[in-house]
Amino acid sequence: MVEDDAPRLPESPTEPPQPRAGSGWLRELLETVLPAVLLALVINLFLAQATRVFGQSMEPNLHTDQRIVVEKLSYRFHLPRRGDVVVLKLPRDPSELLIKRVIALPGETVEIRDGMVWIDGQPLDEPYLTQPTAGQMAPLTVPEGHVFVLGDNRGYSNDSRAFGPVPLENILGHAWLSYWPPNAIGFVD
Repeated sequence: MVEDDAPRLPESPTEPPQPRAGSGWLRELLETVLPAVLLALVINLFLAQATRVFGQSMEPNLHTDQRIVVEKLSYRFHLPRRGDVVVLKLPRDPSELLIKRVIALPGETVEIRDGMVWIDGQPLDEPYLTQPTAGQMAPLTVPEGHVFVLGDNRGYSNDSRAFGPVPLENILGHAWLSYWPPNAIGFVD
């Protein structure tokens, strides 16, 4: 009897077919790994991404090396809201990312005086702060398509007081969830 290299049929209905040696691993790798990589890219580009906080500008609410999830979807449907913590590209150097809080919206006039932020002549309630806002800033009307952002640690923050209102297209997303360290797990406010 002569045998050939053709795959053999199962001898019984319960016996699985025998795979051909060496040909299936590449296909299985492509069927498993490629979709996983593509899914991760889509999520990272359009839905959410993990990032790490650098610096002290958002203390005491966010700290250096704290890990957060930035969701990227909601601002496709609505503008950022006052009080949102956002990740943005620095207007003069888009390779640098910052995390700040939205303070004033397009068309609003923002001013800093008497240790407080004022929006359209009214003091802004900022329960997330632990110290007054030092210094003075003359009234500034936020242009359309921009927001005015500040760090929560106003004495140590590079923010709109230095670089002006931020174009909406520079906002990457909303800081949504803190996941590291374990004692900081929760939604970002």
